[in-house]
Amino acid sequence: MEFLYEYNLLGLIIGICTFLIIGLFHPIVIKCEYYFGTRCWWWFLLLGLAGVALSIWVENVLWSSLLGVFSFSSFWTIKEIFDQKKRVEKGWFPRNTNRKD
Repeated sequence: MEFLYEYNLLGLIIGICTFLIIGLFHPIVIKCEYYFGTRCWWWFLLLGLAGVALSIWVENVLWSSLLGVFSFSSFWTIKEIFDQKKRVEKGWFPRNTNRKD
């Protein structure tokens, strides 16, 4: 951690990790909507709330920032789950014919 502070790399690392976290959530939205529909939205609410609590609890700036990014990406995913349902209805993504809604 001292290395990151000494060479002013903390912002760069947070930016890279933010990019990776957001990028990770895109396929999660698609898969969750495909297999579970919109009924999985509350999982992301719980993940987001846990991330907020941990972000406040953790004292390290790097981990607190990444937990904040994770938690608000989880909150954003709630909206994206419902938007994904609309995209499936438009035919932009495949519908899971085995799932009962």
